[in-house]
Amino acid sequence: MEIFRGRRLWIEQRRVELPNGLEREKIIVHPSSAVAILPIENGRCKLLRQYRYAIDDYILEAPAGALEKDEEPLEAAGRELIEETGFAARRIEPRGFIITTPGYTDEKIYLYEAQGLTPSTEYGKDEDEIIEVIDVAVSDLPDMVQDGTITDAKTICLIYRCLGC
Repeated sequence: MEIFRGRRLWIEQRRVELPNGLEREKIIVHPSSAVAILPIENGRCKLLRQYRYAIDDYILEAPAGALEKDEEPLEAAGRELIEETGFAARRIEPRGFIITTPGYTDEKIYLYEAQGLTPSTEYGKDEDEIIEVIDVAVSDLPDMVQDGTITDAKTICLIYRCLGC
């Protein structure tokens, strides 16, 4: 039974049969698939200092965003990189995907590393995004994860996948 349908997600209540034969009512959140990109150039990385209203705070995170209808993840990665940082990439390499919170959602985020950055004239963040692009040394990223400067899960996973830390 559908509980809610919005522009980018829908929520349902469904009776599921578990592998052990038990049946239970479950709530499942179905957001759009998304992408996250770690843009790296000359030992530097571009992160976002972004306000997130759900936590009423700013966090450091990788550029990311939802796929548009019928959009391929690689295409979305290039688009989101430009929209959020103002840079295009000559090369965008896949780094796998993550399932964010499988206890209640089927959300999948595709991870990418971008290199060969050049300024783009197509820069245009959404009006409700409060974003500042921050330039960080790639060598500082593991310490920023360890000391809690970076707490965003998708960004932590992306750093791990790109740097192998």
